[in-house]
Amino acid sequence: MKEENHPMKKLIALFLSLTMAASLAACGGSASSAASSAASTADSTAASSESASTAEGEDPYAALGDFTMVVGHAQPEGNPRFVSMEQFAKDVSEATNGHVTVEVYGNGQLGTEKEMLEQVVAGTIQGMRGGQFDFSPRLLMFTLPFLTQTRAQVTALLQSDLAKSVCAEAEAETGTVIINLCDAGGYRQFSNSKHPITKPDDLKGLKMRTNGMKTIDMTFQALGATTTTIPYSDLYMGLKTGVADGQENPWVNVQGMKFYEVQQYFTEVNYQFHPDPFYVNATWWNSLPEEYRTIISDCATKMGEYNDQLIDENSEAAKQAIIDAGCEIYEPTDEEIAAFQEAVQGVYDQCIEEGICTADELAEMQQIVANAK
Repeated sequence: MKEENHPMKKLIALFLSLTMAASLAACGGSASSAASSAASTADSTAASSESASTAEGEDPYAALGDFTMVVGHAQPEGNPRFVSMEQFAKDVSEATNGHVTVEVYGNGQLGTEKEMLEQVVAGTIQGMRGGQFDFSPRLLMFTLPFLTQTRAQVTALLQSDLAKSVCAEAEAETGTVIINLCDAGGYRQFSNSKHPITKPDDLKGLKMRTNGMKTIDMTFQALGATTTTIPYSDLYMGLKTGVADGQENPWVNVQGMKFYEVQQYFTEVNYQFHPDPFYVNATWWNSLPEEYRTIISDCATKMGEYNDQLIDENSEAAKQAIIDAGCEIYEPTDEEIAAFQEAVQGVYDQCIEEGICTADELAEMQQIVANAK
């Protein structure tokens, strides 16, 4: 059917035409100019957004290059060293916008502590953390038995000018740089599978494991024990099979390595702490841009503080876990501790005789400890 040409429809059409014209006039011109204006506005907004994005996303380290830092250590997952090293890797990556990648291999994956330090010296890996002093024997001065009694004293020693001076000797002697010195695990305790140790004479005849550290050997020998060297990663089996009767380690290490499964008698003697040097290959370190060295050093300082905090937080819990496993823990009286201290005084003289420290350095350490708050 043919549509009628109705007058009302003409009026509606006229009204729509006038409305569209008014709209275009209000936009300042024709439909094409309005579209052009809209496109121009969109382009301007996009350009502005892109400019802001570039400014916000500017990478100050992009021109410095990318570096990978392979680091090894011997501790298992959950140990303060393991946890703090994982945090260190994250901190370095974030602080360098991902341009420095730290690959951490814990739990002895790269070998024994001595083997890892040899790899650092050779440049096969870039760094390692651990109480390995074969190439820096002067660090042993901080491991003298019963040198300290509190966390404040340990921290004062490790942050002292004397400690910094001893660490600085490492580069010339070993080709490594020590970028941090923290606590390796807390105060160290005695354990064995034969009988409780309540006095020095109880160690006579026991075969005690050491890691080859002179001050541990000297201490046990002064107390009447014999010593045998077993790598940390092999210690559990060495104790289980009777290669050694006993050992010495902090609570967190005993728990982490489950030595409580193969040792029955523990003595909370707190006889020694070990520095935990973070060795880095000097050639690799000196090849880094200064900005990266500063960042890594700052992150290493934070790592050391976090490590010591974790040790303090975890030690009592680790000790309780050992008790819960059915082990006996003997806590000597002050008088009994004094007997152990007296028995090992000769170790101080030996360290001076062997050049580990001088008499003046020993006096300086004792003064640092006495002044620690």
